[in-house]
Amino acid sequence: MFAVIETGGKQYKVMPGQRLRVETLNGEVGEKFNFDKVLLISNGENAEIGAPYLSGKTVQAEIIAHGRGEKVRIVKFRRRKHHMKQMGHRQNYTEVKISAIN
Repeated sequence: MFAVIETGGKQYKVMPGQRLRVETLNGEVGEKFNFDKVLLISNGENAEIGAPYLSGKTVQAEIIAHGRGEKVRIVKFRRRKHHMKQMGHRQNYTEVKISAIN
């Protein structure tokens, strides 16, 4: 059984027991969380497809950790102008464990 959920402007295919890194969610570590924007639920034979979301369906998850991703280096360079600008960015994330698909 799997589901497709939407969170943080992205779509994820999830299954029970799966660990997943998503955009930052409000909540404490160990807190239960419900994803209510469910696009699709399939059990292998039957599939329910939302238009755009399935009403009354949720995916339950538990917040495991909050963190920051790897640093992405940004370099802007102007040839022949003696100009170079370096920046970096680390995106915040929340790691969740999918517990059930309802």
